[in-house]
Amino acid sequence: MQAAQVLHSPTLNTVIMVEDTLRDAKEAISAAELKRRLPRKVMHGTLVQVLDYLQESGKILITTKGIVWTYCPPAQLAELKRGGLEI
Repeated sequence: MQAAQVLHSPTLNTVIMVEDTLRDAKEAISAAELKRRLPRKVMHGTLVQVLDYLQESGKILITTKGIVWTYCPPAQLAELKRGGLEI
């Protein structure tokens, strides 16, 4: 008889907490460093689910050097375009 595995989804507060921490980081950070910087403890499986979601939605990149915040809001992107150099 196999034990049923209960799937746990991260709460919106957890997702936002991870987003804020990654956005505030000025450089690529490892998953271990991210866990240390979070204001509340997060289980590893939950953190992996959040990171998968953020990567699929195009907000972060997970590289060999760490996790990097890449999302740029549309309003901020439009401002960057206006101030940029046209080639």
